[in-house]
Amino acid sequence: MNMKPEIVETVKSIATDEKVKEALAFLEADNDATTNEQIELTGIEAPTFEEWTRGKVYQEKLRSLGIEDIQVDEVGNVFGIRKGAGNGPSLVLCAHLDTVFPAGTDVQAKWVDGKVYAPGISDDGRGLAVVLTILRALNHAGIETKGDLIVGATVGEEGLGDLHGVKHLFSTRNDIDGFISVEPGAPERITYLGTGSKRYSVTYKGPGGHSFGSFGTANPIHALGRAIAGISVLETPADPKTTYNVGVISGGTSVNTISETAKMIIDLRSNSEEELANLEAKVLEILQQAAVDENTFRGKSDEVTVEIEQVGDRPAGSQSPDADIVQASMAAVAALGFEPVLGSASSTDSNVPINLGVPAVTLNGGGEAGGIHTLNEYYDPTNAHFGPQTILLTVLALLGYGETAEPVLPKRQAEVAQK
Repeated sequence: MNMKPEIVETVKSIATDEKVKEALAFLEADNDATTNEQIELTGIEAPTFEEWTRGKVYQEKLRSLGIEDIQVDEVGNVFGIRKGAGNGPSLVLCAHLDTVFPAGTDVQAKWVDGKVYAPGISDDGRGLAVVLTILRALNHAGIETKGDLIVGATVGEEGLGDLHGVKHLFSTRNDIDGFISVEPGAPERITYLGTGSKRYSVTYKGPGGHSFGSFGTANPIHALGRAIAGISVLETPADPKTTYNVGVISGGTSVNTISETAKMIIDLRSNSEEELANLEAKVLEILQQAAVDENTFRGKSDEVTVEIEQVGDRPAGSQSPDADIVQASMAAVAALGFEPVLGSASSTDSNVPINLGVPAVTLNGGGEAGGIHTLNEYYDPTNAHFGPQTILLTVLALLGYGETAEPVLPKRQAEVAQK
């Protein structure tokens, strides 16, 4: 795997600095404390759109670590700043507060055979805890970066949250030069591409009636079935990977009732904005045609109607593996003795900055994660410290450190101001 020699050398020099070695050792020693904090944060319910309580706790944790100017914005994002020496770039380091689990889910941790089981313990309890342990390590070793570290947590990363937290972050700030989000998983994996998605809530409506007495009435459920059948036979490219899924359907009141409504939620995804737009156009046409076909078949004009509401719009994004932020991440992985792995595109908070042309990666917090998005989600803390160690080295390379390690991350604010 090609790595830029100059960036490799920068990361190696940082990794051998005495203060940095002290910080790396701290992260290993802090592994158990990090796990305990992960358990604590996971035990605070935080369904998407209901992250406030966990966010306030996170705000206080950031404050206790000396983070300045901490703000909870209009949507619930929690961010502050760890000032650098000055005249360097600004880098965001964050995780997401929300989970996929509804209010009332038992999120209290249970230890079984060396693993911690709790819904959300890995995604993204791990990310939240990693951000905090990195701050502790920087403080412990007395490390001052050249650039500013904008640190905190976003809301609305999961599901129908539609990345609204990170979208708001970038719509209200122009001082961000680079972005790192932290998710669970092996430390050697780097996500640098964003899978885009469009999500629609589709409702067919009609007069309804008795299944026998009103037979011949146009049926919303039948229209829904026509739409699903049409979508299910669409052909999409394997590269760039482009997919569709009808994930939720509902409607009807009884077996002998012609329904008044039928509803589904559709997920469309692609690694290409162009292919996603092509798929979206085809699906929207099928949805409209299904209502027409059901009415026509029953000899009706417009008994069944369709309402289409867009409920998700996650932008796709790509950047070169030669991008400095990707190269710095790879060099950090290699410096710790691992083989860097450039992961396939996925949907994370990094989608938004990548789409906007802001250098961004999603890095993994270490430890073994499993059962993600299920009630059996777990986390194994064995050797998990390699995750935050990798991220720490990446941060220091990007922001610059010491007398010789200049920031790998270029400043963008000046470029934006000149346009």
